[in-house]
Amino acid sequence: METMLEAIKVVFVESANGPEGAGEAFKKLESRLSSLKGRKFYGTFQYPNGPYRACLALEADDDPDLLGLETWMIPGGKYAREKIENWSERLWEIPQVFSVLSQTYQGRVDPDRPRIEFYKSQKELFLLLPIQ
Repeated sequence: METMLEAIKVVFVESANGPEGAGEAFKKLESRLSSLKGRKFYGTFQYPNGPYRACLALEADDDPDLLGLETWMIPGGKYAREKIENWSERLWEIPQVFSVLSQTYQGRVDPDRPRIEFYKSQKELFLLLPIQ
């Protein structure tokens, strides 16, 4: 399925060792917040060797300086989307799903934008592959 995504202003924690360090990066990010309720979390990876970032979408009343984190914009544009249910039990599937999406959209993948994980809920994860 294809979808359009608006650019998203976020604060982030960068993983020291790519996607393998995602869990640690999210723990550091979450530790800066008083509550996780209602917050939108994203993971981004600049494939194949770029940084992995655990991201939190900023809300109108957020002060990035108080959070002590860098800000960034997740690029908008066209993305191929796939959903993983019960994602916390199926983390190993994330690279496989991105691989299948890359094959499906071969020749249309945009290498200048990152791959995105949108953690919609404790159960639903949307994977977004940038396409042209």
